[in-house]
Amino acid sequence: MSDAPGRSQAGSNLSLQGAGTPVRATLALNQVSCVRGGRSLFSGLNLQLPGGQLLRVAGANGAGKTSLLRLMCGLLSPTEGQVLWRGQPLAAQREQWGRDLVYLGHAAALKDDLSPLDNLLTACTLGGQPAQRNAALQALTDAGLRGFERTPARRLSQGQRRRCGLARLVLARSAPLWVLDEPFNALDTAATAWLEGLIRAQLLRGGSVVLTSHQGVALDDTPHQVLSL
Repeated sequence: MSDAPGRSQAGSNLSLQGAGTPVRATLALNQVSCVRGGRSLFSGLNLQLPGGQLLRVAGANGAGKTSLLRLMCGLLSPTEGQVLWRGQPLAAQREQWGRDLVYLGHAAALKDDLSPLDNLLTACTLGGQPAQRNAALQALTDAGLRGFERTPARRLSQGQRRRCGLARLVLARSAPLWVLDEPFNALDTAATAWLEGLIRAQLLRGGSVVLTSHQGVALDDTPHQVLSL
């Protein structure tokens, strides 16, 4: 499926390409601007991300990719404009928004003294999506961590730490929006294919995914948009 021609965002250096059949948008940015440390990262950004679509955010280091993702999650407030979820501002639906969203930052964010199992259970509970112990163990097995479920996180390699964080996605099938900051970092070929499969499954069941990635990923055949900073 080829992308439609890109269009410039008024008042910013952002460009957008769309793919796929338009459906009702779930996440929307209306005239959003962001200023950090006295520097304008982007302005006048308009975006609609329907269910079943992937949004890839591209740009150089320091261009504002992480700020944009945090803004989409409600962790930052836009300098101007609004972020909407299902037509309503995020601030008006914090509790439901927490259940609908899974956000994984570029760091694994593990407690070193806890095992992968305890880290995963804790992350799910704090995210408003509690998981059963058996389901969490299976998710860690799916992530390639069989035999390491009860190993202190400090003893894991960088790739294992990343997979531990990503195991949450196995348990997040009911969350309609995933926001992932550099999720492919430190993954080997097998783990990269596994994560691509999780993302494809999320899109097929009508969920949406926003991600940044320095690596090329084999997802260009999915309904997607590309946002370049």
